[in-house]
Amino acid sequence: MRAVTETVVNGPVYADVPKPVFEPGPAGTHITIRGLTKYFAGWPLYENFDLDIPKGRIVSVFGPNGCGKSTLINMIAGLIPIDAGEILFDGKSLKDTKIGYVFQNYREAMFPWMRTIDNIAYPLKLEGRSKAEVDRRMAELVASFDVKFDLNRYPYELSGGQQQTASIMRALAPRPEVLFLDEPFSALDFEMTLFIREKLQEVFMQTGTTMLLVSHDLEEAVYLADQVLLLTKRPTRVAEILAYGDARPRTVDTLSAPSFVATKKQSLEIFQREVRR
Repeated sequence: MRAVTETVVNGPVYADVPKPVFEPGPAGTHITIRGLTKYFAGWPLYENFDLDIPKGRIVSVFGPNGCGKSTLINMIAGLIPIDAGEILFDGKSLKDTKIGYVFQNYREAMFPWMRTIDNIAYPLKLEGRSKAEVDRRMAELVASFDVKFDLNRYPYELSGGQQQTASIMRALAPRPEVLFLDEPFSALDFEMTLFIREKLQEVFMQTGTTMLLVSHDLEEAVYLADQVLLLTKRPTRVAEILAYGDARPRTVDTLSAPSFVATKKQSLEIFQREVRR
């Protein structure tokens, strides 16, 4: 029941207001967002925000500073409460959906008192998997990521790139339906960024996991994406959603492909338009 305030002598009057009919997204939609509303300090960041995120695609989120890119995926992932609206995953609630999350700050994301291999296995142990199942999944991930460093070491004994690799492996361990990545490359050197970009593409090609990536680097956002979600300044709306369909795996040659250059140029033009508003 929603509260409706009327100007009457005796104060507010409460009346039943019908809940808006939830309209599902088109065929192929994985995440459906309707009426998403979030206020900070009394000011709207998102207000009646609607979005359909396709299944089995990588969607990059890009927009002006302060528009709430990370806040958006954090609300979808249930890390930040919403003030109003509804979010469904294949028609299911979040609690019935298996997700993975890769944080920007890998140093704080890993449990420092656990060995790295125990960090990676942690979601599987939470699910109550047997030792044999855990060991089998660990072996698969080690092979997939071609791990050369010692997973029996503690996270603080590893380099930043190794820690972020481990955090991605942990997010993928339970085979999530949706993988959220919040600027996963921002603290990495270029060599490690290239490596993890390659591995994420490999995982995506093998599994088709829906991925939602926040990036502050436009080249990176376009390079990895099937769709580039461009946002406005607050109160945040969808400025444009650009499709980018170059074949995978994408390589250094992709960066000079006409379709990549054109999509990046169009994204930049939309971004600059929104920043100037």
